[in-house]
Amino acid sequence: MSHTTFDRRMLEALVCPVTQSTLSYDAERQELISQSANLAFPIRDGIPIMLTTEARELE
Repeated sequence: MSHTTFDRRMLEALVCPVTQSTLSYDAERQELISQSANLAFPIRDGIPIMLTTEARELE
């Protein structure tokens, strides 16, 4: 798995596609977390995948 660095400044511009709420960055798992939607969106090769079909439900 590639771990290209995610530009944290991009996080300021991104919101959850489901709830429009802010996201937090999980560097260890390479995911953007939406607590309000209970979803984690993957970051692949430094690119956030903001599709609900690609998101993982939080436990």
